[in-house]
Amino acid sequence: MPPIGGVTVYIVGDLAAIADPNKPVAVRVHDECNGSDVFGSDICTCRPYLVHGIEVCVQTAQEGGVGIIVYCRKEGRALGEVTKFLVYNARKRQEGGDRADAYFTRTECVAGVEDMRFQELMPDVLHWLGITRIDRMVSMSNMKYNAIIQSGIEIVERIPIPDDLIPPDARVEMEAKKAAGYYTTGDVLDADGLAQVKGRELVE
Repeated sequence: MPPIGGVTVYIVGDLAAIADPNKPVAVRVHDECNGSDVFGSDICTCRPYLVHGIEVCVQTAQEGGVGIIVYCRKEGRALGEVTKFLVYNARKRQEGGDRADAYFTRTECVAGVEDMRFQELMPDVLHWLGITRIDRMVSMSNMKYNAIIQSGIEIVERIPIPDDLIPPDARVEMEAKKAAGYYTTGDVLDADGLAQVKGRELVE
C-alpha cells in the first residue's frame, strides 16, 4: 500500500486471513532507519530485524495466514537522521568507547530526550486493516507492545531478534535495551556487565 501519513504497509499472503480467527497473523511494526535499512550500517539491529520480520511474515503466509509489515517514517527515534548520526559519533568518541550503560544517556545529551516517538496512534493502521489478534509480533519494543494491546488488539507471541542476526557492533545497543526492560527471552547483563540472568522476560 502507498504511504499515507508517513506509514507504508506491506502485506504477504491472503488478505482474507486478517479477519479469519483460524488463520495466523504475523506483524512487524518497523520504525524507519535509513542508515541500517538502506545503507547497511551495523551499529544497530534495524535492518536484520526488518529482514527477520519479513521472513516471519512469509513463513506465516506459507502456513495459510498473513504477514504484515508496517513501515513508519520515524527516523532516528523520530529525532531525524542528523541527530541520530550525532548520537552515533558521541557514543563512539566518549571515554571508554561505545558502552551499554551510556547508550540512552548519549541520545539524551545530544537531543535532550531519549526518544521522541509517540506510539499511541500507531495501532490505528492495524485497526483499519481489521486486525483483532496478532499471533506473532516481531518486536522487542514495550512501547509498541503496550500501545497495541491497550488499543484492544491481542498479542499471542512476541518474537525477539535471534541472537545470530545481531551484528557485532550492535551488541551494545542490544545489551542496553535488554537492561532497560525491552522484551527478551535471552540473557540480561547486570549493572556491572558481569553476572547474567537466564531467560528473563522483561515488561514495563
